[in-house]
Parts: sequence; C-alpha cells; structure tokens
Amino acid sequence: MHRRHFSIIAVVVLVSSAATLPGRINSHALANGTVEGTIHYTGTPPKMKPIDMAKEPSCASQHAKPVLTESVTTDEGNTLEDVVIYVSAGDQGPAATTPVEYDQKGCQYVPHIAPMRVGQPLEIYNHDQTSHNIHPMAKVNSEWNKSQPPGSPPIKVTYDKAEFIPVKCNVHPWMHGYFAVLPTSHYAVSGNDGKFSLKGLPPGKYTLTAWQERFGTQTAEVTVTSGGTTKTDFTFKAVPY
Repeated sequence: MHRRHFSIIAVVVLVSSAATLPGRINSHALANGTVEGTIHYTGTPPKMKPIDMAKEPSCASQHAKPVLTESVTTDEGNTLEDVVIYVSAGDQGPAATTPVEYDQKGCQYVPHIAPMRVGQPLEIYNHDQTSHNIHPMAKVNSEWNKSQPPGSPPIKVTYDKAEFIPVKCNVHPWMHGYFAVLPTSHYAVSGNDGKFSLKGLPPGKYTLTAWQERFGTQTAEVTVTSGGTTKTDFTFKAVPY
C-alpha cells in the first residue's frame, strides 16, 4: 500500500513538471532585443550662429570659444545629433521612476533635449553664478515660469501628457532647449556621431518615431527578434533656413 501511494505521488510530480517545463523554457528563450541605427540628413542644414554672452561674464568665462545655437547639430558623414527616437506603437516598457536631471550650466541647458516618460520625475538644477528664469512653454500640459537663483534647490516637476515642450530662459534669451515627454520608456537621443540604440525591447513588432526640432518627424516599422539586433536608419531632409 505504501509503495503504491508513493508511485502515484511520483507520477503526479512528473506530470506537473512536464506541464510547466515548456513555459519555463519559453520564458528563458525569449530574450530582449535591440534596435540601433544612425540619423542622417540630405540637403543643406542651416548654419548655427555664435552666441554672445558678454552680458553675462560669469557664463562667458566658462567657454573657451563662442557657443553655437543648437537647433541643428551636425557631424561628419552627414549625421544629426539630438534627434529623439522612441517607440510610438508596441510595448511601451515599464514606468520610469528615476528622476531626469536638467542642468543650467554656462548659460546653457544641459542636455539640450531631455527625454522622459510621462509621469517620470524631472529635476531642474542651476549650477551657474547667476539667476535663471526657466519657462517651459507647454501647450498640452500646464505652462509655468519659475525663477531659480544660484544655489537654490532643484525645481521638481512631472508631466502627465506626452508633448515636446520648448524651454527658454526669460533672463538669457539665447537659452533654448526641449523637454521630450514621451508615452514610453523605450527612447534614445542620437549622439554626436548620429548613432542611437534602443535596448531591452521584448520580441515583437514596433513603430519607431524619430523627431528633430527643425525637421519634424519620421517613422519606421521594425521587428525585434529574441536576443537580436535590428538595424534601422533615418534620413531627414535639411533646409538652410
């Protein structure tokens, strides 16, 4: 009787293990993938103008040579920097809780474009010796305008709707930047070589959107495979004005 009882338990355990084994194998087999590429341009981009910071000597002294405007930043090989690439359809990824830091240094916004997910904390710092007046000109979200003296604590804010928000300083009119509030945590900004990489994407089909502040948007359909790397480039048409 005891031997028969033990045999029945053994069969149940084996059947249960066999039933769950395929699920375990599949969950380990489906590794996340990557989309990477380069942002190019054709045509003639506008020439960026030097910024005169003579009215703010504490900022001017931080730059060995004049700073240029940053609405179109190009590099060798006809590549574009500061293009935001993000998943606009497909897996949107987990909620983002790590604060995004936006700095005011040398009377510039660093980085020029700060991407973040909807609801992600944003902390704005002033590391200059002068006061700034940061003014995000939102249309979908609430617009605000706050002064930030040197040495003051960071301004903390969140945005609850997706939007590309231009930012300016009312004290220093040459200061311009963007908050890219996105519906996804899968995003990247192209580097000074025009390259970008979106990692940690579950296998599946996605729509990618690339946004450039002067040249608009482009989209591409991509398929991410388990543990694979998908190559996708974007090319914007540049105009000299």
